[in-house]
Amino acid sequence: MDKKKILILPGDGVGPETVNEVKKIIDFFNKKKIFNVEIEEELVGGACIDAFKIPIKDETIEKARKSDAVLLGAVGGTKWDNLPFDQRPEQGLLRLRSDLELFANLRPAISFDPLIHASSLKSEIVKGLDILIVRELTGGVYFGEPRGIEDLGNGKRRGLNTQVYSTDEIIRVAKVAFELAKKRKKILTSVEKSNVMESGKLWREEVEKLGKKEYPEVDLKHMYADNCAMQLIRNPKQFDIILTDNLFGDLLSDAAAMLTGSLGMLPSASLGTINNGNYLSGLYEPVHGSAPDIAGKNIANPIATILSFSMMIFYSFNNKKISQIIDNSVKKVLYKGFRTEDIMDKKSKKVGTNDMGDLIIKEITKNF
Repeated sequence: MDKKKILILPGDGVGPETVNEVKKIIDFFNKKKIFNVEIEEELVGGACIDAFKIPIKDETIEKARKSDAVLLGAVGGTKWDNLPFDQRPEQGLLRLRSDLELFANLRPAISFDPLIHASSLKSEIVKGLDILIVRELTGGVYFGEPRGIEDLGNGKRRGLNTQVYSTDEIIRVAKVAFELAKKRKKILTSVEKSNVMESGKLWREEVEKLGKKEYPEVDLKHMYADNCAMQLIRNPKQFDIILTDNLFGDLLSDAAAMLTGSLGMLPSASLGTINNGNYLSGLYEPVHGSAPDIAGKNIANPIATILSFSMMIFYSFNNKKISQIIDNSVKKVLYKGFRTEDIMDKKSKKVGTNDMGDLIIKEITKNF
């Protein structure tokens, strides 16, 4: 077996707890010789600030570059809220995305049947929901220049951020979405605001051109971002893959996530260069935050982090079989009525972080 090298960045809050459950799965795979995985751990976010006064070290970035994939727990917390913007824990995550050129963020919104009651929408609207949002991650208004806060005098200031996209930035993330669409339902919805934004007009034109030229078999639709937000609530199952820019992707993926009822259930992948079907770099992390109020209490839900590891196996290790085994094991545990506190209901059995991880591993072992 080829050795795989994973850099683990537990981060802050509940990050170390949820990541620990993935480490137990990796240990099982290594002992059974299913994979040959070497783990290395480093600090990021608030934990790195406390130790080294910076959100991430240059050495950690280099280790990430040399790894086959990176697993991140969570970053941030109220402890560091008063730091200057460019010194806050989140800058460690942004630098990872930028320096590793992780330009495509994949966030699935999947409704698990045992948790269908957790959604605020009617069950018939979300039952069977399986949406994948592909968000451009390293361009747009979050990185555009000029930016900043200007002093206008007389006690007045102005905040400035620039929304900017080039053809190359649009094409490379659109290709990821089109390739994924080919493997799913061959339906892709590209989302922007071309009616009021020149960057959106360019986005629509470039995606349209690419679709006609290289992906004629994919049914490409275009939608304004505000309408997409409305349609996600009105009729979410009309979507299969949504392709959009950095800002709209940030907003729409959170909205789509809550259709499922819990952020604690949802994984994500941030991907870079693709070569022969394998992503040469990838950062995998749960959608939920660091939740410092419940850190260290053994009540955090580890499922999103475990499913993020499953995405790593699928996209970076190109192993669909093992990824499906992990996903199905999570579903079986949920069908048996086990719940962490965030997804608990009156009929279920409440378990802690460690127990949830052990239950999922127990289901995984039945396949080997």
